[in-house]
Amino acid sequence: MSHASDPAVRRGLNQAQGHLASILTMLTDGPSCLDLAQQLQAVESTIRPVKRALIHDHTEHCMPDPVPPRRRRAEPALRAFPYLTHHL
Repeated sequence: MSHASDPAVRRGLNQAQGHLASILTMLTDGPSCLDLAQQLQAVESTIRPVKRALIHDHTEHCMPDPVPPRRRRAEPALRAFPYLTHHL
């Protein structure tokens, strides 16, 4: 299923993949600690908004009724993603 965030998600994942490829190359070549840390930070910075977009898409489009009608709070639906939502 394709959602509105799909192009941005794909772009972000491709960017993260490039950063990860750089890290793998660096590990073979013996990276400086600073260069390695910068690439790892770049991966985290790229993945964070992608994860948010995917979770938002999922709660908007994939969950049939994320918030029960008698409880207008999102917490019960989000408990299905304890690790993911904790790290947003």
